[in-house]
Amino acid sequence: MGWFWADASTATPSQSSSPPHHALPSSHPPLAPGSPPPGCPMHQPTAEALKSASSCPVKHDATSASPPPSSCPVPHGNTPTTSASPAAEQPGLLSKLNPLNYMFSDLSQAPAANQSIALPTSRDESSIPKGTGDGNWEYPSPQQMYNALLRKGYTDTDPTAVESMVAVHNFLNEGAWAEIVDWERRFGRGLSRGWQVSRRGEENVDLELRRVEAREGEPPQPTLVRFQGRPKDMTPKAAMLQVMGWLYPEKFGTEPPFDRHDWFVSRNINGREKQIRYVIDYYSGEPEPTGEPVFYLDVRPAMTPTGAAERLVRWGGDVWWRAKGGDLTEQKKQ
Repeated sequence: MGWFWADASTATPSQSSSPPHHALPSSHPPLAPGSPPPGCPMHQPTAEALKSASSCPVKHDATSASPPPSSCPVPHGNTPTTSASPAAEQPGLLSKLNPLNYMFSDLSQAPAANQSIALPTSRDESSIPKGTGDGNWEYPSPQQMYNALLRKGYTDTDPTAVESMVAVHNFLNEGAWAEIVDWERRFGRGLSRGWQVSRRGEENVDLELRRVEAREGEPPQPTLVRFQGRPKDMTPKAAMLQVMGWLYPEKFGTEPPFDRHDWFVSRNINGREKQIRYVIDYYSGEPEPTGEPVFYLDVRPAMTPTGAAERLVRWGGDVWWRAKGGDLTEQKKQ
């Protein structure tokens, strides 16, 4: 995930059409895109295998060693390999990376040496607006992705698998953004409005949103300022689920998430911008009978005071509605 690409200068918008918007309900239903390639960390069947692979071009650990060949082109070290030359004479690796996504900003679209097949050079524009206001985030082309993998040392990457890898990552990013937009529609104008929308349970949220937005108008669209991959930092919620799975394996048993992202979203509140951090846990599920992989996304605001309050309001509204038999009451009124 997180294969966004932003040049150091203003990028020219892609000529290709934006990918479809995949809305994911709060219960996080499975996603079943095409089978990812062997070079992609999501291809591995177990969480233990997935732990070794980062799925996003983001700095993850300042002291970790070089990643295994199966992972993605991520700067895992804070400095490049030491050499006899003084550090001042050799620019550090991080100085060559875009600080918004920690990807190389100067990757060529030219085929690599000894590349066995031609890869597309077109870049798809996402549906995710940039925090700078100059268009949407763009995904890398398959050729750029392949060059990035080679540049980071993943010389065993199968070029025939790169297009599928890009497609799966883009698909999941679009799904994650759809969840974030849903949170922002509820709480972008405050907790009281969020409660007004959430108080009749999750099944009535869409209806309540339409009513409120018809009266107030649609809220300003959120934008994605930056993002960070943190696959080695398990979220408290994911850790608690693992403990529950150990205690009650039949009910809560599940593999730990194979990746975690923090997305920093700009929220417009009365003309002022406020940055909201969202946490995304990526889980792999049982494959479909056809063999296609299944993924679950758990997207929610981080446990800041504001984020915790929003999560409590959303959860509390649904619990309150079901506890008082809201559906039965509505049916009797009809």
